[in-house]
Amino acid sequence: MTIRCITFDLDDTLWDCAPVIEGAESRFYHWLAEHYPRIPERFSPQALIEHRKDWFGRYPDLHHDMTRLRKRWLSVLARENGYDESLVEPGFRVFWEARNQVCLYDDVLETLERLHGRYLLGSITNGNADVHHIGIGHLFDFSITAAGAGVAKPHPAIFTAALDEAGVAAHEALHVGDDPQRDVIGAARVGLRTLWVNPQDLPAPEGCRPDGVVRRVGEIPGWVEGWVRSEK
Repeated sequence: MTIRCITFDLDDTLWDCAPVIEGAESRFYHWLAEHYPRIPERFSPQALIEHRKDWFGRYPDLHHDMTRLRKRWLSVLARENGYDESLVEPGFRVFWEARNQVCLYDDVLETLERLHGRYLLGSITNGNADVHHIGIGHLFDFSITAAGAGVAKPHPAIFTAALDEAGVAAHEALHVGDDPQRDVIGAARVGLRTLWVNPQDLPAPEGCRPDGVVRRVGEIPGWVEGWVRSEK
């Protein structure tokens, strides 16, 4: 058996997600202050985030589609504060543009370039990050989103969508990610090989049995080469 396809989680695997989202929320808030001032007059930055989180929490059935969910919240936010739907699309765009201004971990580009062409590379994400907008889309052969699949990780269907897109069997694919439940356990249930990116060397939770563990994305090519040799 060999590996023909490697899929990657995005947020917190290829970049640190928290500061990206914090920056995007801040940029959106300042945009509101300029264009829709009644909203920041009513909400502090943190209060607006709490309003969003509370509203999101009421609609778990939409959590696989963060774009749709945020646009619906923006529509509610506009109406609650005496504005019309003209807020929604530009407001979303301001947030989304900032949400895709990520700082890749130091070894990500080198790793993807080393693997590209040797393996089919794909991304599987629950969020609305866009590898093409970020500038690394040319290194991926396909991208699977929870919104497109209709379900989020760890649901089996998002992983089978990736296998169908790549045209490979589950045992020929390796999924790389930082989340033990969504990435490791989810992918393993479908039969993919799994590689856990675990920079803090955390203990594996119950049910998490990855085929390998690395501390950094830069260790992935060496791990894959070693695994392939061991399987021959």
